[in-house]
Amino acid sequence: MDREGDILGAFSELPEAINELVSEFSSAPIFGNLEAGLTQYSFWLLISTAVLALIVLVFVKKQTLVPKGLFVNGVEYLVEYVQNDVAKGVVGSDWRKHFPFLATIFFFILINNFIGLIPGMKPGTGAIGCTAALALVTFIYFLYFGCKKHGVVGYLKSLAPAGVSFPMNVFVWIIEVFSLLLRPITLAIRLFANMFAGHIVMGSFAIMASLFAQPLLEHFSAMNALGALPSVAWLAILLIIYVVEFIVAFVQAYVFTVLAAVYIQIAEADGH
Repeated sequence: MDREGDILGAFSELPEAINELVSEFSSAPIFGNLEAGLTQYSFWLLISTAVLALIVLVFVKKQTLVPKGLFVNGVEYLVEYVQNDVAKGVVGSDWRKHFPFLATIFFFILINNFIGLIPGMKPGTGAIGCTAALALVTFIYFLYFGCKKHGVVGYLKSLAPAGVSFPMNVFVWIIEVFSLLLRPITLAIRLFANMFAGHIVMGSFAIMASLFAQPLLEHFSAMNALGALPSVAWLAILLIIYVVEFIVAFVQAYVFTVLAAVYIQIAEADGH
């Protein structure tokens, strides 16, 4: 009966623990109750930016004609990956002028995502404000180059495909404009939802493991040890989810960057 009571007690504490977990991911000030204080996400966003700047500085300092060391080779591999698979592969012949922007977006998102995987830290990309800003910058970027290539009027006219007769071309143009305006929204929500949801899931399984293990940590006994066995299962699942989230962190940085490259290529395409 005592064991059943402990199990029921653990599950009864779960909703409150989950609520606390979600509140930790909200934009609450970390310096007292000051409304203008840094939020938790803003704080880790600044930390991630500092880490990214440090990585770039160390990479530039250690870079040689023949890359040496795991760090330099690893960073150079990622740089070449973005250059060949994203910039050259998607944008095409004009990839050089867009490569700095695409590489910056990729590494900024990647570092933020990886920082969020460290226990006690949070990803800057887990806040909709951060992902919305990234999406807005990307939106303005490809609009600028699209208008620069075709002119403002020419770019707007290019949204209607050639060869479509009136009034169908007007209908298609409206759909294309609507699709264009949806691009920053989908970019922002996709990245935010994946990073936020993933960390909530990891936190939930960590809470489940701690709730069942807590009686054993407070008092060692055979009964408490038996009751703590479910924690092993929760921890095993947590480790699997952690590996999956590590992959997701990279994939989401890649997807965001590839979509940005696609939108740039479409905006500058002669046949668009």
